Amino acid sequence: MATRNTEKCLKRRALSLILLFCVSGVRTATVRYSVTEETESGSFVGNIAKDLGLTPEKLSARQGRIISEGEKQYFQLQLSTGYLFIQEKIDREELCGQMYPCVMHLEVLLEKPLQSYQAEVSINDINDHSPVFLNKELLLKISESAVPGTRFLLESALDLDVGNNSLQNYSIRANDYFHIYTRDRSDGRKYAELVLDKTLDREQHPELRLTVVAVDGGFPQRSGSAQIRITVLDINDNIPVFVRPLYKAQVLENSIEDYLLATVSATDLDEGSNGEISYSIIQNSQENRQTFMINPITGEIRLKRVLDFEEMENYEIDVQATDGGGLSAHCKVLVKVLDLNDNAPEVTITSLTSPIPEDAPPETVVALFSVRDRDSGDNGRTSCSIEDHVPFTLTPLPKNSYFLKTEISLDRESVSEYNITIVARDQGAPSLSAEQRIRVRVSDINDNAPVFSQAAYTMHVRENTAPGTAIGTVRAADADAEHNARVTYSLVPAGAGAGALPVLAYVAVNSADGSVYALRSLDYEQTRQLEVGVRATDAGSPALSSEAVLRVVVLDENDNAPFVLHPLQNSTAAWSELVPRSAEPGYLVTKVVAVDADAGQNAWLSYQLLRATEPGLFAVALHSGEVRTSRPLTERDTVKHRLIVLVRDSGESPLSSSATLNILLVDGFSDAYLQSADAAAAAAAEGADTGALTMYLTVSLCLVSFLFLLSVVTFVLLKVCRRRGGGEQYTSAPGTLYGDGNLPRDWVDVSGTGTLSRSYRYEVCLSTGSGSSEFRFLRPLVPAPPQQGGCVVTGSGKERDLLTDSHAPTDLEGADQTRSFPGARPPRCWRNPGSELVPRSAEPGYLVPKVVAVDADATQNAEAMQFYQVLHATKPGLFAWRCRLA
Repeated sequence: MATRNTEKCLKRRALSLILLFCVSGVRTATVRYSVTEETESGSFVGNIAKDLGLTPEKLSARQGRIISEGEKQYFQLQLSTGYLFIQEKIDREELCGQMYPCVMHLEVLLEKPLQSYQAEVSINDINDHSPVFLNKELLLKISESAVPGTRFLLESALDLDVGNNSLQNYSIRANDYFHIYTRDRSDGRKYAELVLDKTLDREQHPELRLTVVAVDGGFPQRSGSAQIRITVLDINDNIPVFVRPLYKAQVLENSIEDYLLATVSATDLDEGSNGEISYSIIQNSQENRQTFMINPITGEIRLKRVLDFEEMENYEIDVQATDGGGLSAHCKVLVKVLDLNDNAPEVTITSLTSPIPEDAPPETVVALFSVRDRDSGDNGRTSCSIEDHVPFTLTPLPKNSYFLKTEISLDRESVSEYNITIVARDQGAPSLSAEQRIRVRVSDINDNAPVFSQAAYTMHVRENTAPGTAIGTVRAADADAEHNARVTYSLVPAGAGAGALPVLAYVAVNSADGSVYALRSLDYEQTRQLEVGVRATDAGSPALSSEAVLRVVVLDENDNAPFVLHPLQNSTAAWSELVPRSAEPGYLVTKVVAVDADAGQNAWLSYQLLRATEPGLFAVALHSGEVRTSRPLTERDTVKHRLIVLVRDSGESPLSSSATLNILLVDGFSDAYLQSADAAAAAAAEGADTGALTMYLTVSLCLVSFLFLLSVVTFVLLKVCRRRGGGEQYTSAPGTLYGDGNLPRDWVDVSGTGTLSRSYRYEVCLSTGSGSSEFRFLRPLVPAPPQQGGCVVTGSGKERDLLTDSHAPTDLEGADQTRSFPGARPPRCWRNPGSELVPRSAEPGYLVPKVVAVDADATQNAEAMQFYQVLHATKPGLFAWRCRLA
């Protein structure tokens, strides 16, 4: 098992290395080019796309670019072709100095995914500099005693070119005394020595002049020259002699100025001024002049500036000792600069991908950077690490380069930005380090849907509110950023019932800020509550959304006045309540029944007696609307009483309605009573509103006249028809009652329990020959429609076999084989049967309505009215008839 796990680990590591060098784009092969310095800008260098195995299209799609060392960018990559061009002229001497070869390192970077390719460009030198002597005249003093073969060191010429283009040789014109010899220094540069060929004679030639020429190896060849002035001195047996021909010194870089490097010493056996020696530095290159100085008396060599190992490691100094007679000797001083760990590593960010999408997979390359330490040895070896605890890791690459990669998946909603500190340390003692901060932003991906602050919103709006009124606001937040967090609101369409408007016709939501508005005025009596879904959608791609429930509760306004159900106020016939004069105080006359379409407090009704014919005789209950007598009735009390009852609700701005009651005080149903009832009805009709316009009055007068004529004609026709019938029946005018009988108490509903039944008005006729004052005939003033009441028998006897029905708010069946049929008190409108109000708290036996039926026949023929039967009921068993009372 352990062996199997080890194999798996090795396979994973091998796969990781393959991914590192293939998928991540690390290539060890280096593409090399060469260009000549001073080449014009825009010159072609090479087809880098082809050399890297890429097509121009891929190079362009992946945004290839060139990274050069240093601040200047000397090269340009053309993405459309993959060609590498020179962007700026290159001066090799400025770029590399005396370093040879001069190579520029380039890095080709490709994005998506990040890949790095190495390239090198060699800068070839051209012979654009001639050798130059710093001094145009070189002075030499030579004793005439100098033996042939003696060598005299000459000042070197300088040539900034390198290789074959640099200084290659020195020469002088042919003469009898000297020739020149070219030698190499340790750094490869050339210097010249003047060699004496023949003994000098001061008397013949006290002074000689020669021309030295320095020639390079370039093409075309360049040269520089200087004059040598030689002064021949008198015989001097001794020349200065250095203690050592070669001095070596070591110095640590960063040593302070005036630091003592070495002390040279020379002796001269002569006495006097000829034995006095002075020291100087010759072959003084520009570096030596700026770096060293020598004391001409003591021979101490000191620093003029701080040395830098990274700039130059070795120096060669030529020191000349000259005595008072002009004779000189030479020695060399080799100075070696020792490296110190004085340079911290330098971190250079080559490429940085920021922002990085939060859905980037692990090991996505974020940055490419390199580390450089100018020190050498262990002082120049570096390592890198990440200081902070961040989900990133470093992957080393060749040539001190590193990849910064993601270690795990990122979540912008948790951390939107990372400040990564990369620390580079060298291995010197003491170790030096450098830090580089990289700011990596995480870009947003639409991975979060908007979230409502509440799962359900309940808003209240008063009915009759003007359209466009703001009801409330819904709010949803999106954890994403920028456009992915931009939320728009909408209402989810919902259906509506048959004949009803959809909910979206009543409310709307502002898509930008979530404000909810009413589109139209709402009516509490029609709509108590609206429920609709509200959706919040972000602007991401693909868009994400969430939904919440929006409930709009309509608050009731007191906008409906009470409506009087009983007594009906729009009846064409006057309503009259009959009160016996024998009624005791508290006798229930009637009950005013009213309803209010509003709700709550707005529907709490109170009743008040606003006006009465005789104040104090009747009282109205405040909350039930029952009209009762307040005191006993007397003979002095008026027969007709008119009461106006005010019905008022309990809203903030109370609304009210009024009900008019006509009350008749009776001892019995006499002619005088009926006539008074008709007179009361006529008085009520005459008391109608007379405030209409003149046109309406004129039209009304015409209609009344027409109806009057029509009534007269109808009355005459009916009378003629009845006489032809040959019966004993006497027809009286409406409202006329023959006989002195009293109305039985069972025929009048004065029950005080529950809601009273509707009252109806009938025409009553009694037979003139009836000694017991029985009813002969009873029929409603409104003719019975044939489709509802069957066939009415008029006394001919031909239709006795037909069953005749009289319909009240409930169906009543009666059968009489005589000339007259029972008649029920019908509702006011045949097409809309009356409705009886029954409280749900009613106990069994509660009186709902009472059907009153009379038969115009007498004795046994009238007994049919005592039997009732339920023909049809919506719910059988819920209601029952009481025998003989209905």
